[in-house]
Amino acid sequence: MTLLTLNIIKVFSLAAVASALAIFWCPILTNFLYKHKLWKTVARQKAISGEDAVVFNNLHKEKEVGTPRMGGLLIWVTVVFIIFLFYFLSLIFPNSWVAQFNFLSRSQTWLPLFTLVVASIVGLVDDLLVVKGWGKYIGSGISFKKRLLMVTLIGFIGSIWFYQKLGWDTIFIPFLGDVSIGLWYIPLFIIVTIACWSGGIIDGLDGLAGGAFASIFGAFSIIAFSLGEIDLATFCAVIAGTLFAFLWFNIPPARFYMGETGILGLTMVLAVVSFLTDSVYVLPIIGGLLVVESGSAILQIFSKKFRKKKIFLSTPIHHHFEALGWPSYKVTMRAWIIGIVLAFIGVAVRLLR
Repeated sequence: MTLLTLNIIKVFSLAAVASALAIFWCPILTNFLYKHKLWKTVARQKAISGEDAVVFNNLHKEKEVGTPRMGGLLIWVTVVFIIFLFYFLSLIFPNSWVAQFNFLSRSQTWLPLFTLVVASIVGLVDDLLVVKGWGKYIGSGISFKKRLLMVTLIGFIGSIWFYQKLGWDTIFIPFLGDVSIGLWYIPLFIIVTIACWSGGIIDGLDGLAGGAFASIFGAFSIIAFSLGEIDLATFCAVIAGTLFAFLWFNIPPARFYMGETGILGLTMVLAVVSFLTDSVYVLPIIGGLLVVESGSAILQIFSKKFRKKKIFLSTPIHHHFEALGWPSYKVTMRAWIIGIVLAFIGVAVRLLR
């Protein structure tokens, strides 16, 4: 068996194992979430721009209150379990075939794994405050400003690691090649981190976020594989595998929402992976759905502030299409198609380099 074949088997088989494991234990998680009623007790009252969320509440008020959050636990807990399971198996059976399936490596997966765990735990705290908090936290969780500060801090720590520990200070710019930007690498990393997090507002329809992130991480798995970063490719594929399992239970009607514990972990890891693969310049293509989602909300806010009128009926933009009369499943499935096509384009552009 050639090394290439072994690596392909490693990536695909571990993605399949992660998906199967997530499907297996998801009923346990679901029962726990429903038993403890871990959903919002108060529907969203305000839109992003500050006014009453009239259109949104007309579309989602009843479901938002009765559907549990924290479905993201299915994703990151499964990933953490899989990566340490095969790491310990490689220690127990160092000379066996199973040792070849270990994908915990300092150079490729330590940093994204650390980011996934830390960011997901922060998101879990926010979710718990939303459903079990007190006072101002009930129904809203940690304020936007505080979450932005936390994301900025995570981005800053990651940027310092890349710049000082790894010695990275160059990025690829189309038509210019690798360009050294020195200390500007740090603010760039932070900006990309915040941008990825802002795209997390895509988690608003059954299955929408799961399908979008599955295509994104599938694309970065291909890119990492093409660079010979097999452990990182496996890591991304395992995330994609758990997202397929998430979709199994999130296809309408959704059993749970991903919540901040899923969104924060996935978006922070996405930023890290894009830098590890030197693919920041194709991130807006591969993650085009996230760009459109956050961009629609930003445009809406500025339009209301300066023009005193809306551009969209509701934001993020998937709610606009719902308000136009599109069934939610039609919005979701068309977004999936667009996301997959964008992932193909982004991978092709990256490989052309």
